Amino acid sequence: MTAQPTWRKSSFCSEGDACVYVATAPGALVKVADRVDPAHLVLATTQAAWADFLRAVKETAAP
Repeated sequence: MTAQPTWRKSSFCSEGDACVYVATAPGALVKVADRVDPAHLVLATTQAAWADFLRAVKETAAP
């Protein structure tokens, strides 16, 4: 039996369902979804690519 990923809600979410969820998955993947339900998976990428994305977003958002 394959372990199910543990989804985490983005800390930048407001109340309601309009939010991004992230989970690490077997094989060094990061999964991104717009709901906790993995059937609504939007993106799967490597941990390195995800780290690069987050770094770029933080640099863009910095004052």
